[in-house]
Amino acid sequence: MKDRNELDVITEKLIEAYPDARCALTHQNAFELLIATVLSAQCTDVRVNKVTPELFCRADTPQEMEALGYDGLYELIRTCGLADSKTKNILSLCRKLTEEFGGEVPSTMEELTSLPGVGRKTANVVLANAFGVPTIAVDTHVFRVSNRIGYAEASDVLKTEKQLMEAIPRDRWILMHHVLITHGRRICHARKPECPACCIYEECGFDNKTTQGEQTE
Repeated sequence: MKDRNELDVITEKLIEAYPDARCALTHQNAFELLIATVLSAQCTDVRVNKVTPELFCRADTPQEMEALGYDGLYELIRTCGLADSKTKNILSLCRKLTEEFGGEVPSTMEELTSLPGVGRKTANVVLANAFGVPTIAVDTHVFRVSNRIGYAEASDVLKTEKQLMEAIPRDRWILMHHVLITHGRRICHARKPECPACCIYEECGFDNKTTQGEQTE
């Protein structure tokens, strides 16, 4: 891993490169964000954003969503993939929100992860974007990019999250989550990353940087 001074330079360059970095899931409140994030598992945010307008028009509270029933909800979210398990989890979490949390989305990690279908990454997304709690949610982009750059040297997402929290100032955690995702989507792809176009090409610790010639193959 790089030292703190090197990482501070990388952080500032990345923030400058992506001033528009933000949560890509369309939502109006904590409940909509929670449902959209559950739907985004193994699915693109673009696809989720095509599904949720009609879904939230039909049901934008836990009670209304549970009232859709399995068939009604499944039909609305089937194009998001894993529709069977997502439908069951969403109905169960809506029931728990109603019965145990007064229909409101809770604002702690422990409470959020007690909901069916909600893991640590989803909880971190909700905490950060709905409640402003400093967190770093580690999805596939954040995991790949942070380990390539030198923020982390970890074999799993939990270790990566902990190392990112040590490497990045707390007041930048939420922003850098979005920045790292954006960088992963636009430049630091899983296959053939566009290294020559990268704003941190010189600072990046990735051993297999691509060259301009490799981009055109």
